[in-house]
Amino acid sequence: MGARVARIFRNFNLENRAYREISKSKPLAAPRHPTAVCVSVPDTNITKDIHQRNDPLLSMLKDVYVESKDPVMQGEAVDAVKKVEQETERKLLKFSLPGDPYGICDITDVPKGKLSLVEVLTALNNHKSMPKTWTLEKLAQEYSLDPKDAKALADFFIPFDVKIIPPKSDETKRIKDS
Repeated sequence: MGARVARIFRNFNLENRAYREISKSKPLAAPRHPTAVCVSVPDTNITKDIHQRNDPLLSMLKDVYVESKDPVMQGEAVDAVKKVEQETERKLLKFSLPGDPYGICDITDVPKGKLSLVEVLTALNNHKSMPKTWTLEKLAQEYSLDPKDAKALADFFIPFDVKIIPPKSDETKRIKDS
């Protein structure tokens, strides 16, 4: 109830008060700092010289010939260029999926040192099923990999490991381990 009364007094004669505030004289802006105004008159001789054709300069410009050579590369730059060249070398896929189930069959080659998903799964399956014949060195040689990359692939890429989490209660059905 008090808010209604306060609103009435606050809005009383609002239009007249606003008009009075608007009609007040505005404060004056601070005076500008005096500066030396420099007005330059364009020199007509200079503008004529700029726009005129200068035949002696044009003839000298036609005689100029520039040869450009690449600087000799040193150390790290040579290594970087060799690394890029190695990455651009490509190898054909050894294995691919029949048909077009996942849109990856249109890949026909990959850079050396890289594998497609199908090749990774095949290599890991071979290594897991026959570890004595498919050693890490043989995988590295067969798929053009670094030996450390082949070791990392076998250690950290584990698509076949299935973990069965036991249920909270014994009444829940569960898959039996075989």
